[in-house]
Amino acid sequence: MEPNADPVAQGSQPDEAAELRDWAFSQFPIGISVYDGECRLVKANDEMIRLIGRTAGEILGLRLSDFLPEPPFDEFARTMERVLRTGEPLRTDTYFRPPGEPRERAWASYFTPITDERGRIRGVSVAALDVTDQYRAQQRLALVNDAGARIGTTLDAVRTSQELAEWTVARFAHFVAVDLLDTVLQGEIPAAGPPTADVTLCRTAQRSMDGEHRDPEVGPGTAFTYPAHSPLALALASGRPSLHRLDDPGLSSWLSGSRALPVEVRERGVHSVLIVPLRDRDTPVGLALFVRHSDVEAFDDDDLLLAEEIASRTAVCIANARRYAGERTVAVTLQRSLLPGRLPSQAAVEVTSRYLPAGSQAGVGGDWFDVIPLSGARVALVVGDVVGHGLQASATMGRLRAAVRTLADIDLPPEELLTHLDDLVIQLAQEQVAEAADDPVRAIARDMGASCLYAVYDPVTRRCALARAGHPAPVVVRPDGSAEVLDVPGGPPLGLGGLPFEALEVELPEGSLLALYTDGLVEEHHDMGEGLRTLCQVLGRPGRSLDRLCDEVLAALLPGQPADDIALLVARTRALDESRVRSWELTADPAAVAEVRKNVAALLEEWGLDELGFTTELVVSELVTNAIRHAAPPIRLRLIRDSALICEVSDGSSTSPRMRRARSFDEGGRGLLLVAQLSRRWGTRFTAGGKTIWSEQPFTPPE
Repeated sequence: MEPNADPVAQGSQPDEAAELRDWAFSQFPIGISVYDGECRLVKANDEMIRLIGRTAGEILGLRLSDFLPEPPFDEFARTMERVLRTGEPLRTDTYFRPPGEPRERAWASYFTPITDERGRIRGVSVAALDVTDQYRAQQRLALVNDAGARIGTTLDAVRTSQELAEWTVARFAHFVAVDLLDTVLQGEIPAAGPPTADVTLCRTAQRSMDGEHRDPEVGPGTAFTYPAHSPLALALASGRPSLHRLDDPGLSSWLSGSRALPVEVRERGVHSVLIVPLRDRDTPVGLALFVRHSDVEAFDDDDLLLAEEIASRTAVCIANARRYAGERTVAVTLQRSLLPGRLPSQAAVEVTSRYLPAGSQAGVGGDWFDVIPLSGARVALVVGDVVGHGLQASATMGRLRAAVRTLADIDLPPEELLTHLDDLVIQLAQEQVAEAADDPVRAIARDMGASCLYAVYDPVTRRCALARAGHPAPVVVRPDGSAEVLDVPGGPPLGLGGLPFEALEVELPEGSLLALYTDGLVEEHHDMGEGLRTLCQVLGRPGRSLDRLCDEVLAALLPGQPADDIALLVARTRALDESRVRSWELTADPAAVAEVRKNVAALLEEWGLDELGFTTELVVSELVTNAIRHAAPPIRLRLIRDSALICEVSDGSSTSPRMRRARSFDEGGRGLLLVAQLSRRWGTRFTAGGKTIWSEQPFTPPE
């Protein structure tokens, strides 16, 4: 035999070759048919006859439109006519449900013109390929991709559950329910490993093609306890999804004794159920339940794989939401523990505060406020804001608040306090940069900055000194209702360094309102100017309590959940009556001490504080004597009857006395120790003209 010879031509008779061609055509696994120039069926192989669903005798010689007239096959005839007319091969994709089959099928059909030796079109050949498996695989892939885009759009476990139910119902199941462990909803870490006993889950979402069900025992927020032997508990324990049909005795037993499905779903008839555990790695977080009724095909293994893939992606989103909720809970708890739980009682101002954490997407911020009682019946009002959100911002806020209280305790003026606070922020930032020198990402993430407004109000003089560092100016409302934004000199934000801070001192009539706030209050839904105008208008409303004013401010400026956290501090000033304050100008003569003691005793008797006479005379004697011996004129004594008896001795010296322990044979050195023992607290504050040494003695108010 020659190398290129045709084996059929040389080794077979012509009739045998024809038979081979006929057999090959008939048995070819792809459906093939031949039509003449008038679109009549000339020949079709066995696969094509099977796909059409008719016998060869019924369709041979008929036009395509005669035996496949209904949609979507009516498109075949038009496609064939176009191929006969143009001579261009075409492809069509057809999706249909054959009679008696539960699922849709897919055909890929290729129409090719048949030409003779002269190139004339004599007919059309059609090759039809059943691509149902590929079509279903593409559908599943499209469903999974679409689910990934539509499920888990928020860091909220409940909302993610609702998105799973909303997206899969109608597309995949008639009824969908999602149950989560309570620890997940609380942001806590679920117990590792599978549950070994009855398990209690909370229904977080359910959807039905038939609309909302009215079963009062089944719905979001309902808790279900599944016995350890139930299909749901077994799926959660094993971590493997399960497919159950109506003839499954375990499913029937569970349905008869469970409330997990609404009455309407059970009455309509449960045909098949998918139970898919939601797991974060090896840790269960909940279950997804998919139900189909009897009027459609039951779930199959492909559906089980699809549900498992979608549930796996949903579980990752829920786990991320759980982690975020846990971190947010820790941050909120930390921040609230660092903020004042209850504002201290003092006579200088009536004060009310509000704090609102940021929305869930932004995370907890570093806004803070404080009310600090000072010596001389004065009070300090503080509001600050740390740049950024999260635990780092909360921790920084706590450090700054502690630093402000420490600096306030040594009675620094507002501008000096901010200068020291600025130095502290710079030092903290430098420490963080040094710690993160080998990790640039960490260094950027921990960048530090803050703003602060510090105000000191004196109810005796009714004067208020204020300074700010990169913070919005406060609002003052006078007793006549006029409101204004105080023109406090604007210093740079804390952490920049190099620039001084300036203070503004104003007199506030008794009954004035002073509002301190963070920028999120006036910039959340407005520009700064509009927000300030609204704030002034609301604060100027007459006849409101401070609590009501705060609520009205938040309602007017924050119609929704704020994107940034908010701190608001509103104070109404008070004034100490002149009868509760007495002062004396003293000479630098030791003989004046006796006269001072006599005047103090008479005043305490007038105030009804005779029980403090002995100790107060001792304190006054020691402080006045020290001023006369060691300080410079002018020397001034002032007594204030507030919640405690306050004794102040001022002089023209800037030298601060120090308490020390006197040795056995020392003649002096015991004065300040005696003052400290007789007082609840004592200290020194510096003034522009010298210093003031003060002490406080508690007393029981006379009935």
